[in-house]
Amino acid sequence: MKSYLITDLSFYDSLFSFQNYLGDIYQNFHIDFACYRDKNSLSLEYAKEFLFISKKYKIENILINSHIEVAKELKFNGVHLTSNQFDKIEEAKKAGLFVVISTHNKKEIEKAKLLKADAITFSPIFFTPNKGKPKGVEELKKAVEFSSPLKCFALGGIISDEQKEICKSAGAYGFASIRYFSVK
Repeated sequence: MKSYLITDLSFYDSLFSFQNYLGDIYQNFHIDFACYRDKNSLSLEYAKEFLFISKKYKIENILINSHIEVAKELKFNGVHLTSNQFDKIEEAKKAGLFVVISTHNKKEIEKAKLLKADAITFSPIFFTPNKGKPKGVEELKKAVEFSSPLKCFALGGIISDEQKEICKSAGAYGFASIRYFSVK
């Protein structure tokens, strides 16, 4: 099962603490995909540092959240689009980026397939603060089946090895998380 790290500003408060945060994760976990997420005001300094450290640790799939132009300019491998950015999939694909898009229901998965995204996240699987009612494992199984041939990452509330294994048994290509990599 592939592992997908998503960063969160609440886990660091300076460039130095960000470097330590990321270094600790890369030293302690095998990461297949990594996404720099900054929902406030995008810091190019942090984005560049994320890219540098990720390459240093030989992360093969380095993404940035939402920002196609920054992904192109800094040479990220891909972009993770929000569920409000379906209209950006074609632009990202034309730029040669690997495209992950957030989905929460069958209609969004259908749209992702039609627009030829490379992968989706389906969420929230388990309880996640401020993310609404969890979808649960049965809905994840349905999403995995329906999303084929897209890669489907389970997302939301995955903080334990047990939850990770549950997602794996549901057929998910991988799991994406912020807190799983920060609570160990």
